[in-house]
Amino acid sequence: MIQTVVTPQKQDFDMAVSLPADYIGKEVHVLFYIDDEVKKTTTSILPKKKPSDFFGILTKEEGENFDKHIQQIRDEWDRNF
Repeated sequence: MIQTVVTPQKQDFDMAVSLPADYIGKEVHVLFYIDDEVKKTTTSILPKKKPSDFFGILTKEEGENFDKHIQQIRDEWDRNF
């Protein structure tokens, strides 16, 4: 996949595109969208999560293992090499 970001300076948009050889003869999709539109749409579709929405997704054992792992990682931060 190839992705680039451009900022047009006028309404007519002449764009020279160089494609890899393996793209030749295949359907290629070209999308034009504005980042602000995507962000606005995404935030209106996805509901805001509250901390209580995550209650109970880990078992007590998984939570304890996760806490031990986090503590191990934090202890490694304090090491001097």
